[in-house]
Amino acid sequence: MSRTTKLTTLETAVHTVRDGQRIALGGFAIYQRPMALTRELVRQQRRNLTIVGIVNAIEADWLIGAGAVARIETSYVGLEKFGLAKNFRRAVEAGRLEVVDYPELLAWDRFRASQEGLPFWPCTFLGGSGVAQYNADIVPFTCPLTAAQLWAVPPARPDVVLVHAPIGDEYGNVAFHRRKMLPQSVDITLTRACDTVIVSVEKIVTPRELQKQPHLVEIPAFRTTHIVEAPFGAHPTSLPGIYDCDDATFAEYVAASATPGQFAAWQDETRALTPMGWLERIGLTRLLALRNTELPA
Repeated sequence: MSRTTKLTTLETAVHTVRDGQRIALGGFAIYQRPMALTRELVRQQRRNLTIVGIVNAIEADWLIGAGAVARIETSYVGLEKFGLAKNFRRAVEAGRLEVVDYPELLAWDRFRASQEGLPFWPCTFLGGSGVAQYNADIVPFTCPLTAAQLWAVPPARPDVVLVHAPIGDEYGNVAFHRRKMLPQSVDITLTRACDTVIVSVEKIVTPRELQKQPHLVEIPAFRTTHIVEAPFGAHPTSLPGIYDCDDATFAEYVAASATPGQFAAWQDETRALTPMGWLERIGLTRLLALRNTELPA
């Protein structure tokens, strides 16, 4: 039986994302974010998106600064050691961005609810919390078995999930390292919570290479809608086990986002760059210095 290749370009893959959709961007904080896909969303000038996330960082702040996001549902948006997410903060203070708060664990559980096809996720620990008080989507109810107070938390319901991973084949099978950490676990959960999954990978390999270690394939082909080869596709965030965070580029981003005018000028400079143009802008010397291991077999 013949198989259908899902290998395509960043432009074609992101073109399937429509204005107004709910999107989830893989990774965690400043680790393993799908930045090549994020930059393509910016380049294609998507609008009125809802980001549904767990712990968000530069990928969300960049899209917010570009005017692509109307609403975000998450536990956190920030740049960790690099400071505040300034585009996010300005948009919230100006009333241009709707923010819906969830505790970090519940933000993850919402994707588990979508994965399992549940209408809600039951929560036991929101008593006395302002989260339940100010989030109208969280509904209190009485447990039918114990009569305890519980809260029904809505599923994440992403329309599109976008993640970046180490390797995959042209049919959409995607592999991670044997030792998985939080960013990889998040990506696996996200891709099981949605029917439209766009994956960028560091390297496209042959199916035979993945067949040598099938236990590393965590995203099977039937879950993947599009797959794209994008070397350094998580830059400037790190891809654990492959390359480190680019502190210099983060510092440049922080400086550029200091004011709306500076960010607009920086956007004009970077928005039209092709994926290879972005890497050329960073420079081969710096990119190679970030590498910390070989790609998995």
